[in-house]
Amino acid sequence: MWREYAPDPRMLFNQGIRRRLAPLLKNDRRRIELANSLLFTLPGSPIVYYGDEIGMGDDLTLDDRNGVRTPMQWDNSKNAGFSRAERLYVSVINSPPFDPANVNVATQRSSTDSLWQVIHRMIIRRKEHPALGHIALDWLECGSPAVAAYTRVFENDRLVIFNNLSDGNQKVEVKLEGKVFTDILHGRVFSITADHLEIDLQPYEYLWLQG
Repeated sequence: MWREYAPDPRMLFNQGIRRRLAPLLKNDRRRIELANSLLFTLPGSPIVYYGDEIGMGDDLTLDDRNGVRTPMQWDNSKNAGFSRAERLYVSVINSPPFDPANVNVATQRSSTDSLWQVIHRMIIRRKEHPALGHIALDWLECGSPAVAAYTRVFENDRLVIFNNLSDGNQKVEVKLEGKVFTDILHGRVFSITADHLEIDLQPYEYLWLQG
């Protein structure tokens, strides 16, 4: 894990990795969303570290854990809208692609397809579906070892989750009861054929289906 995610010694602190999610995943939007899909659909209490919902970066030139404690980037004004002080205890990240001109809350809240909007939608759907807050999880055999597929069920609420963990297209096929499954994040509809659900997943694609 250290070799893959912390190849630079500055990325390590004691026995842990001092990185934010976006730079950890090479600022790949697809992989960042996929990581959050796993976070919000697997059992447990999801925790989003401040700034990761907009893809903030880290500053490895700072000492200790200050590298991941830079000011929240609210907008593109002075000090990223965090403070009107002349001097901050920890400076704002000022180099692309993670500077406030490229990453800030105000811009992402006004954009319909931003990372903030995606995470916001995931949080809403998780709150709407009690199955995602329950402990029950059943793994599904889907025909591809690169895809994490499972069902989350609680009373009448049933979700089928697919996470393509690879950088290649994956064809999945699962046997399920029902006729129609709806993607609760994007509204797409998938139909059952001969008791089987067949889906072609793009690299790092994820689906939250209800049916």
